[in-house]
Amino acid sequence: MADALLIDRAPLASGSVETWTLNDPASRNALSEPMVDALLAACERAATDVDLRGVVLRGAGGHFCAGGSLGGFAKTIGQPLAAGASDPLVPLNRRFGTLLQTLCALPQWFIVAVEGAAMGGGFGLVCCADHVLSHTRAQFATPEVTLGIVPAQIAPFVVRRLGPAAARRCLLTGERWDAAAALRLGLVDDVVEGDMDAAVRAAIARHAAAAPQAVAATKRLLLAQAETPLPALLDEAAMAFSQALRGPEAPQGLAAFAARKAPPWSAKP
Repeated sequence: MADALLIDRAPLASGSVETWTLNDPASRNALSEPMVDALLAACERAATDVDLRGVVLRGAGGHFCAGGSLGGFAKTIGQPLAAGASDPLVPLNRRFGTLLQTLCALPQWFIVAVEGAAMGGGFGLVCCADHVLSHTRAQFATPEVTLGIVPAQIAPFVVRRLGPAAARRCLLTGERWDAAAALRLGLVDDVVEGDMDAAVRAAIARHAAAAPQAVAATKRLLLAQAETPLPALLDEAAMAFSQALRGPEAPQGLAAFAARKAPPWSAKP
């Protein structure tokens, strides 16, 4: 198999942006172990890359991601576990949950561009994005329960993205959504009728107007919101505000605003 994940790096006015492309078109980019490992490695590198401003995740061959690859599990399907044995399926499945958690924690803005199918685990990847672009012909579903499988690792991320009611609707029925339904239910932010490449470039330009350290701090607060009691979260937010105002970005951003110029990190001319 060719590289399971293709990484292309391009310069911005300040810093860089990377496009990560799931690369197994024959399987509609199903999430194999090599693909999950490659994504985790890319996330771990990105977490400490101070030059990297943003990440775009796409799929090769006209589809985003058809979900988890069950090929490696073929011999275990329908086979009970021997008494007292540890189940190798547990850490394999849990590793995908680690990937979803790591994608959500990226300090950079994270854009997902969906063409074709985004099913099962691919649906879970979409739920990790800061901004989701969907082509009009894209299709979304979590069909696991219709196959006798549990959407185990993606469920918490689907709830975070959609809220409990819409999450129950898709996770418990497996119904398929088109781009318009996905937009209406909050999975998708923008529907693209024409050139996805142009839409991705426009989304990059919008996000690149934001200061990178401010983006990273804001994402940390958003991530902490679900687990942190409100008083402690507000304490953390006050510290983040103070640190930003005293840091290097606020003087540059406020001076540029006063002068009606683009700040130094912006991709705008």
